[in-house]
Amino acid sequence: MKINDELTLKVEKITSEGKGICRHNNFVVFVENACPEDLLKVKITHLTKSFAEGEIVEILKSSKHRIKPMCPLQKVCGSCQIQFIDYDYQIELKKQIVEDTKKKILGDYPLEIKTPVKSPEIKGFRHKVQVPVRETKVSKRLLAGYFKPKSHEIINIKYCPIQTETSDKIIDFIRNEAKNYQIKGYDEDKHFGELKHIVIRSSTLNQYLVTLVLNTKVFGEKYKKFAKALMEKFDVIKGVCININPFKTNIILTEKTICLEGSEYIEEMILDKRFKIGTNTFFQVNPKSAENIFRYVRDYIKTNYQNPTLLDAYAGVGAFGIVMSDVARKVVSIEENKSSVELGKRILKENNIKNMEMYCEDAEKFFKKEKRQFTVTILDPPRKGCTEKSLENALKLTTDKIVYVSCNPATLFRDLKYLIAKGAKVESVQPFDMFVHSYHIENVAIIDVKDVNFSKSY
Repeated sequence: MKINDELTLKVEKITSEGKGICRHNNFVVFVENACPEDLLKVKITHLTKSFAEGEIVEILKSSKHRIKPMCPLQKVCGSCQIQFIDYDYQIELKKQIVEDTKKKILGDYPLEIKTPVKSPEIKGFRHKVQVPVRETKVSKRLLAGYFKPKSHEIINIKYCPIQTETSDKIIDFIRNEAKNYQIKGYDEDKHFGELKHIVIRSSTLNQYLVTLVLNTKVFGEKYKKFAKALMEKFDVIKGVCININPFKTNIILTEKTICLEGSEYIEEMILDKRFKIGTNTFFQVNPKSAENIFRYVRDYIKTNYQNPTLLDAYAGVGAFGIVMSDVARKVVSIEENKSSVELGKRILKENNIKNMEMYCEDAEKFFKKEKRQFTVTILDPPRKGCTEKSLENALKLTTDKIVYVSCNPATLFRDLKYLIAKGAKVESVQPFDMFVHSYHIENVAIIDVKDVNFSKSY
């Protein structure tokens, strides 16, 4: 096998990154945009000692699960890696990804992976939109869309089926009207120009918050006029903000957000609780699927405990704690981001929740010094998972169960391996499809920690 060879290959399964796995004389070839059971003519584009990568030249025989993607730009946009696969089979593949990751890390540990809970919506489900903005060199038109995979070339998207139609219309309005307010797009190479990103937060209550991310420390009256024009055009927009980001960085949002018109927050309902969402607020991008997760955890606690005490770590605005407050005697939430904690405390007051405390602190530091014990601890860490020290201290603070919510199967099972070595037992892993048409999958693991032995080493 060598570069540019063309081979006939059958796709066996997909990886945790959504690539098709093929074999040629038992040598693995990874192929993007491939569906299991496809028969493909593949051109080899990259070769190592242990694997090769290739691109599809021709689909010789389509898998029965291959469909026409909703978006004509699916292949060139990096957001929906498996949109060309029918949704029921996407769910099967995501279960397989979780099972394969579990086997790789935990071996034959007896644990059944449940069938993923489907997203209630497979179109228009995404309620957080972040699109980069650039300016064409000759015509000075604004481009707004998504980056091509592995590049910073923008695909100028006018219709995205996974976000709401209103978001599409708002982006198109900004793209077409900004020039009338002398607002220029950003030039990434020269670090010049103004408008870097458009960020839209929306809720199932049909409220929108628009934020313009600017490559400047000062801004003129034109942005206030443009904000007013946006709100006059779209009555669902409750506020327009700017975010000051004059740095040459891949980080989209800084902490400095200024509201120009209307409110700096929109509202969202999760089960029977009302939340506020701002530009920088961490909140699930698929709220209806998130509601399934909150309901699952709340029902588990309600069914198995009477008046438990709960610890909610990596809490954001305290969403888990707030939703669980009705089924707990006491809730303590921990979050290191100061603005999230301040907003969380406002949400507590507005929901008239009296049995919950929120602390602004690093979870590991809190675990180390906290003396109280809790019936159940909810861990919802970022993709990198928890440190071993955090896990050890969480075990010491928890008398009965840990509920571990994760968007990364690899770090989830790594952390479960540590907990198992300490004597914990994993009762269940329930996947939830939060990120439809992508290879990403959310998981909720329930872990029994009653028999933990701290004399065991990892």
